[in-house]
Amino acid sequence: MARAASTKGPTRIQREKTEAILEAALEVFATYGYRGSTLDQIAAKSGISKPNILYYFDGKETIHAKLLARLLETWLEPLEHLSDAGDPVDEICAYVGRKLAMSRDYPRESRLFANEVLQGAPRILDELAGPLKTLTDKKSALIQSWINAGKIKAIDPHHLIFSIWATTQHYADFDVQVRAVLSDKADARFEQAAEFLDTMYRATLTP
Repeated sequence: MARAASTKGPTRIQREKTEAILEAALEVFATYGYRGSTLDQIAAKSGISKPNILYYFDGKETIHAKLLARLLETWLEPLEHLSDAGDPVDEICAYVGRKLAMSRDYPRESRLFANEVLQGAPRILDELAGPLKTLTDKKSALIQSWINAGKIKAIDPHHLIFSIWATTQHYADFDVQVRAVLSDKADARFEQAAEFLDTMYRATLTP
């Protein structure tokens, strides 16, 4: 076990170094994927020696697991806020906006997640089949209740959520492609995407 992890109450310096390692690892994993990343790359990116990294973490897998755990804590939050308190179309479009904002603000985390899923999700499959499925089923039931009440068009709730994930996370996972195609309009890509997606989903959902 990494020695720093076995002590109680880490010092300020230990917390700072841990965060520096995780920040560097996020960049490395998001760029090269889990298999293509090494502790040497993380050490070079963080400016912290490999032996010192191993003082804080047992190895690459432990660092990756910590990043994924952090990610999953925030990944579900936008969907959690989908509520029956407001107008259904507004609620769903607000969820689209929150997901797009995550792609804008957390592109590396999005690519970390995408890389893990593309590899078969060996380190987060339990979470996908557990908390993620549970929340998605719960919000799908809410959407279905809106459909039954005639408040939105009849549409498969699960596939609606999947489409929101696909259309919003695209702007993080395929950012290079988006910027290349948009060229001189690339700086406004998230504002343009927000307007387009809001228009599209309102047209899709409004009875």
